[in-house]
Amino acid sequence: MKKIIFLSFLLVSTTCFSQKIIPNINLTTLKGKSVSLESQLSKDKITVLAFWATWCVPCINELDAINDVYEDWQEETSVDIIAIATDDSRTQKRIKPMVNGKGWEYQILLDKNQELKRALNITLIPHVIVLKGNEILYRHTGYAPGAEDELYDIIKKHSK
Repeated sequence: MKKIIFLSFLLVSTTCFSQKIIPNINLTTLKGKSVSLESQLSKDKITVLAFWATWCVPCINELDAINDVYEDWQEETSVDIIAIATDDSRTQKRIKPMVNGKGWEYQILLDKNQELKRALNITLIPHVIVLKGNEILYRHTGYAPGAEDELYDIIKKHSK
């Protein structure tokens, strides 16, 4: 019986975390236009997807910290960052004013029905995914000051 339970756990955990390709799901721009995620990704460049919500203080702190160094990151690695808002229908109206007030320099997309979040099995935010093309290279959940330095090391490592 213990073997069956262990094998079931192993099967479920490898299925959940073995996803290597980002699903091509439609998201919404701040102007309300529907775009496919795939159309926003460059085959040859590193793209960072940062999942966040307006009510998530660590998410805002992470996006602020990344924004402070984003210009340097782009010059050195040509990385693209896409911040994907996962707010539900009650808080979606806060996204645009917050983004405008923050002056974030990267692209913002809305995962209005949290379809992408569910497809990637994301249960906690902030959640960062590093891609090359549509291939998932790295995933990280949570934020503490200085975590952007570790993220930049990952970006540099894969942008060569």
